[in-house]
Order: sequence, then C-alpha cells, then structure tokens
Amino acid sequence: MLREIVLKSERLSAILLLNELFKNRRSLNELFDLSQAQVENPALLKALCFGLCRHYHELNAIALQLVDKKPKKERLWLTLLSGLYQLKYMEMPDYAVVKESVALLKPLKLQWAKGLVNAVLRNFCRNQATIEAKLSNDEACLYSHPQWLLQAIQRVWPEHWQSIAKENNQHPPMVLRVNTKMCQVEVYLEKLAESGFTGSIIGEQAIKLDKPCDVWQLPGFSEGFVSVQDSAAQQAAHLLSLQPSMRVLDACCAPGGKTCHMLETEPEIACIALDVENRRLSKVQENLDRLNLQARLVCGDGLNPDAWWDGQLFDRALLDAPCSATGVIRRHPDIKLLRTPEEVESISQVQKGLLASLWPLLKPGGLLLYATCSILPIENDEQIKNFCDNHDDVTIHPLQLEHGVQTDYGWQMFPEITDGFYYSLLEKKGA
Repeated sequence: MLREIVLKSERLSAILLLNELFKNRRSLNELFDLSQAQVENPALLKALCFGLCRHYHELNAIALQLVDKKPKKERLWLTLLSGLYQLKYMEMPDYAVVKESVALLKPLKLQWAKGLVNAVLRNFCRNQATIEAKLSNDEACLYSHPQWLLQAIQRVWPEHWQSIAKENNQHPPMVLRVNTKMCQVEVYLEKLAESGFTGSIIGEQAIKLDKPCDVWQLPGFSEGFVSVQDSAAQQAAHLLSLQPSMRVLDACCAPGGKTCHMLETEPEIACIALDVENRRLSKVQENLDRLNLQARLVCGDGLNPDAWWDGQLFDRALLDAPCSATGVIRRHPDIKLLRTPEEVESISQVQKGLLASLWPLLKPGGLLLYATCSILPIENDEQIKNFCDNHDDVTIHPLQLEHGVQTDYGWQMFPEITDGFYYSLLEKKGA
C-alpha cells in the first residue's frame, strides 16, 4: 500500500496514510518513514495528518451529526473528516475545501459519493454553530479523547485532567538542549537571535523556541552546540548524579537523546547504550557522531541480560521504559487512536519485567532511574510500589523538580510547561 503514496497531492496522501494507520495500526511517524510521499508541500501533508488525529474524536462526533448512517468505506469517512478539519481549523476558503474534498473521490474510486461529501461539508459550513452546540456537553467530543482514556485521566488526576486533555490537543513546543560544554545557554540564546530565531530560557539547559524550525537551520546544530529535547526529558541526566569513571547502563536508549545528554554532562563515564533493535541504534549512533560523543552500543533485550551483559555491575542505570506515551500525546496525537486499555496493561507487564531483570545488574549503593513519558499510575507509581513490595533492597530517593507533583514513589510532570514525564530514583541498599 505504501508504494501507492508516491503522489503530489497532499490531501490524497493524507487520506491514504491515515487509512493505513487505521487499517494496520501503524503510527504516523512510522508511516512517514516508510512511505515515499513526494508532495510539493510536506508541511500541509503533516498538518492534515497530525491535525486530523489530534481532533479525530471531535470531528467524528460532528460528522455523525451530518449523516444518516456512517459510510462503511474508511477512505470516504476520512475524506469527510479531513474536509471538516480544514473547514474548522485551517484558514482555507470554504468553497476551496469542498471542491478539493470532492475532487479526491475520483482517485479514491469513490465517485458515487460526490453528492454526499458535497452536501455534508456545505451543511457544516451553513450550520456549524448549531451543530457544535448540540455536542457542547459531550466530553469525549469537547476534549477530543477516546472515552476510556479521558475517564482514566479524570480518575487518576481529578485536579489536573482538564488541563491535561486541553494541552494534549495543542501543538507541542520545540525545546532545545544547549550543550553547555560548548556554549552557555544565555550565549546560545543570543546566537539564535542573530540567526533570526526567538525563544526563552525555561531550564538549566533548555530554550523553548517561539516557533519551530528545521533543526539544520539552528546555529551550531551540526557542530553539536544544541539538540532538540523537551525539558522534562532533560531531567534524567541530572537526577543520576554522574561522576567520572562510573559504569552506566542506558536501557531502551533509542533514539539516544538521554544517552547524549548523560555524556555531555559527564564525558568520562563508561556508557553502555542498550536497545532491542539495530535499526534504532543507528539513530543513536548518528546523534553521538554529531555531538562527538562515545558510547558502546549494544543490541539486546533488557528482559534477557544473559544474552549481552558482560557480568560487570553498573554504578548507574537509566531505564527509560517502553510505555503508553500518554504524556506526549501533543507530540504524537495518533496515540489517541492507536492505544487501547489492553495495550497499557500489556506494556505495564513489560515494565515490570525490565525492572526485575535489570535490578541485579546494579552495584550496591548504585542508582536506577526509572522513567516513562506516561501520566498513568499503572505504569508509574503503581509499578514502583509493586517493585518495592517485592524487593527489600530498595530505597526511594525523594525528588523535587520545578514542574509537576510529588507522588508516593517519584515525581509526575504533566503536558503543560513540560511533557508528561514520570521519574522514580531507586538506590540499591548494601553499599
């Protein structure tokens, strides 16, 4: 199917990519990597794909108000939703959106539905306020989240759920991590201004840009002055209290942002960067090369250390655990369409296994930092509580970060000023 998407039409490419997302449950990032879409305006293609995912549940509810019965053809439904997205959220003339949407039906072999698409979109143009008023009390529509996820967020974060849901539907900020071994943050902010970029310092090494840009336009990017990394993710390297000559394991390391930050913070550590896929490790190596850093890359499964571990204990370990990614939905809005409660439960079992298998690799007195980009306690505090209940050699270090809230076993940040990250710092007793 992906060979199909060697097209020049952004709108048609968007429909085909989104159809593949629903049909084979592939993420947008994966689809963009695999497809050969060669459109004149890639920004428009991404805006259509990410925007429709971001507002899918709202658009779906609106569309159901406008049809007698939902069409069986997924591509037809996506054409309607894409048209509604453009009418509601993109600054395009109504007539142009309707015309372009109807024109998609020929290459999609849905010419028989021209009347339906034309009528539905024109009806929305005429009666938008009335249609939206009917849905004003529908929370799943109002916050554009699947019902199960919205209810989960309401249950676990009753004081924060509205801001979390609203932030999940915003465009994410572009945040930079300045390599302070090469340039101070204030100095780099001046370099940005000289190159025509504006932003603000939001952390020890973090600058939030006012507008996103291509990374290669950033001054000194190719020379390693700066990397793209949210300020929440930047906490990991500091929390580990790294010292020269320490032996450090970065488990589940790809794409290598935290690996590189640890090495920028303390270049004299012996870092073993572990990931289960060679393909993903190649991205880690690219980042290391750009920043002129050294780590030993190991392709292996954290659940099976016997297959790759050399028997030498680690002073520090970072377990950046696979998770539901519910804390970074604003960056990956397709999570709302792809994730299920069953997957969250399954992922939590993998996290449990990784904690159990990696803990024996840590020296007495060593630190393990458990991290996720999730806001769900089943992956975070509940996971660490379960681990502590089954291990009597664990001490939890209380954390105090600038944003977020302290929990019983760690610290939870929300997708507001930062991404929604969770950290728990565990020390092995017996030093």
